[in-house]
Amino acid sequence: MKKGGIFLLFAFLLGFALIAGVPSGVFAKSINLNYSIFFPATHGQCEAGVAWAEEIERRTGGEVRITVFPGGTLTAANQCYDGVVNGISDIGMSVFAYTRGRFPVMEALDLPLGYPDGVVATRVANEFYAQVRPDELSDVKVLYLHAHGPGLLHTKKPVRRLEDLHRLKIRSTGLSAKVVKALGAVPVAMPQGGTYEALQKNVVEGTFGPIEVLKGWRQAEVIGYTTECYDVGYTTCMFVVMNLKKWEELPGGIKKIFEEVSKEWIGVHGQTWNTTDVEGREYTLSLGNEIIPLSASEGERWRKAVRPVIDEYIDEMKKRGISAGEYVEFLISLIEKLSR
Repeated sequence: MKKGGIFLLFAFLLGFALIAGVPSGVFAKSINLNYSIFFPATHGQCEAGVAWAEEIERRTGGEVRITVFPGGTLTAANQCYDGVVNGISDIGMSVFAYTRGRFPVMEALDLPLGYPDGVVATRVANEFYAQVRPDELSDVKVLYLHAHGPGLLHTKKPVRRLEDLHRLKIRSTGLSAKVVKALGAVPVAMPQGGTYEALQKNVVEGTFGPIEVLKGWRQAEVIGYTTECYDVGYTTCMFVVMNLKKWEELPGGIKKIFEEVSKEWIGVHGQTWNTTDVEGREYTLSLGNEIIPLSASEGERWRKAVRPVIDEYIDEMKKRGISAGEYVEFLISLIEKLSR
């Protein structure tokens, strides 16, 4: 057969295949993306992120392929956001508070407002973002957010009253550092990745975080006590964002799949936070550690002690022209609504 005939035959078969309904992805160039996640590979939130990537691949028929780099191996936790902006990674998951001061509006989410669990905190974070749409996130495509359950105090010696916290060195990040200071302790800025060794070597005497860290980051091995200070339960909001240029280059149908899966994964991450909190509690108790509840009167003392942190945030943001008071009221109303 002549070359021209071969070409016509191929064109005919290609056209027939498309008409017959063969998925377009069979003939399309695959889209290869990388995804930087600061959580270690074995952490439930990293596993949720990997499952999200796999679901994107499945729904696009393999047209999109996402390579995940866990444990900060592509970009460090505090460099993850800039890594996405600058194209080092196409997608990134990390913590807003690791670059303190850069996301003033989103900081409101991390205030000690009494979040009851990870499902509520995660839903609040996404509803807040959807309503406010702060300019500080305009240099990326926000796919979704998630946030852990109430941050509690985990220490090497028991803390039953505010006085027991006096001058203790406590690992914290972002606004939780101000919470630590308001409670009379000494905040030590540090991401989760360095906390185990810092506790082990007595660089710090405790840490603030959701109870899941006791298993997810193995910190139950180097602490002895958890104080259930739910009255000052804060959260830490985390982002899943995409490089804006890479997002804009995606075909419309692929964008739709990304948005659909991302919306579904809000619930996946929230429930994962709740599940891992239960596992963290069980794990620390299995090691013989003690969980200390606060009485109602003691909890109220802690709540009053941290109220200046909220007021200070509102005052600081007001000077920058940010209506933080309205944001705080909105967040409190969301927590109440979504906790029912």
